[in-house]
Amino acid sequence: MEVIARIRNDFPTKFGLPRQAGLAPSLRSKIVFEPAYRVPEALRGLEGFSHIWLIWGFSATSGTPTRPGSEFHWSPTVRPPRLGGNVRMGVFATRSPFRPNPIGLSSVRLEGIEDDGANGRVLIVSGADLMDGTPIYDIKPYLPGVDAHPEAADGFVGTHAQQLLEVELAPELAERLSPSQQSALREILAQDPRPAYHAAHPDPKRIYGFTYAGLEIHFTVEAGRLKAFG
Repeated sequence: MEVIARIRNDFPTKFGLPRQAGLAPSLRSKIVFEPAYRVPEALRGLEGFSHIWLIWGFSATSGTPTRPGSEFHWSPTVRPPRLGGNVRMGVFATRSPFRPNPIGLSSVRLEGIEDDGANGRVLIVSGADLMDGTPIYDIKPYLPGVDAHPEAADGFVGTHAQQLLEVELAPELAERLSPSQQSALREILAQDPRPAYHAAHPDPKRIYGFTYAGLEIHFTVEAGRLKAFG
């Protein structure tokens, strides 16, 4: 398959990323097409859709074909974070990146189509769960009449609803972020970026960190309250 585009946003690493699309609706990203696909006619009609599907590759996951020179392994069972990382489920019953084919599927909101100089026409989307530079293999319109199923059962996910954390941003950190970046960061932190096994066995003194918007974000969690600082 050909890489047709790459996503650009404030997340250079996968730690801290939303675990699913739509969990951080304030998180804006730009989709920049590869030179061979910067053809305006290819986007004709797309502006009429509010949401799109992104088909992409898990380029930062070790042990997959997307990492040149790596030995490919996959496991028939994985440990979903929603279950605390302690219970195994079949890989095809999860959205784990450790799959036979490292392909991701995300539904995101299309905020607009803009001219971006040498990059040509780019897509502005919100709510993506892709890190900066992730390769995109295809883009398709989301059709609510056939793609939405409000009556659908959500399996073990629905029976283990996640509790959001209360988030406190240190003033010196907040002032270095734009209002939209602050909103996105709060949504991301509220989902609890910690590994599932850490959340199940919390250490209030442990400091976690990741890079966001060019800043090193550090945080601690105690009694359902997350405190973030630079």
